[in-house]
Amino acid sequence: MALYDTLGRTYSSTRQADPRIAAMIDAVLSDAATIVNIGAGTGSYEPPQTLIAIEPSQVMIDQRRPESAPAIRAIAERLPLRVKCVDAALAVLTIHHWTDLEAGVAEMQRVARNRLAFFTCDNTLFDRFWLSDYLPEAAEMDAQNVVANDRLLALLKEPVITPVPVPHDCQDGFGAAYWRRPEAYLDPAVRAGISLLSRNEVANKPGLARLAADLESGRWQREHAELLDRDELDLGYCLITSPA
Repeated sequence: MALYDTLGRTYSSTRQADPRIAAMIDAVLSDAATIVNIGAGTGSYEPPQTLIAIEPSQVMIDQRRPESAPAIRAIAERLPLRVKCVDAALAVLTIHHWTDLEAGVAEMQRVARNRLAFFTCDNTLFDRFWLSDYLPEAAEMDAQNVVANDRLLALLKEPVITPVPVPHDCQDGFGAAYWRRPEAYLDPAVRAGISLLSRNEVANKPGLARLAADLESGRWQREHAELLDRDELDLGYCLITSPA
């Protein structure tokens, strides 16, 4: 069973594309007439020229909008596509779920004629994020499962890295989206859309209780006052592009 067959049942309620991030993704793929979206999920950040989507979870496929590109239930490591059948291959916040990064990247290079694009985050995410102080078990899991940028870059030809700062009102509820809205992490619906948190509900309970107490007492606001006037924050998210 695919991971998101169990974790993704309410995914589309909190995981909507943020238009600012979507614009950055669209810009790096603007000259691609056809795109395959790999690990496509419910279709967030899917450019309009997407020809086909690849997603292992039927639960996620079932939440795709009717106007979305057709989806095939398959995995990144074995794409059911012909050689050089699209202009570009896109992977959005997905490579940390792959069982074999090297195989997945090789498959993207096989099917894309011109370009690869990844929206991902580097392996220092939790190191620079206050939530790790409250949820050390999640931070440990992140360290174990994350795909280091260096590992991905080593597989690509002439890669280009573009930082993607997270806006304070980010519309997509991924892991660090609520850096200035800490109360959101107390919402089970929000946590259900973040794989790192939804898989650690029992272990996270003490840390979440401490966060709730710190918000009520004002301690969190005092300790992180420097964040409250920030419009965006660099938390390690980035776009990585490469010739195919």
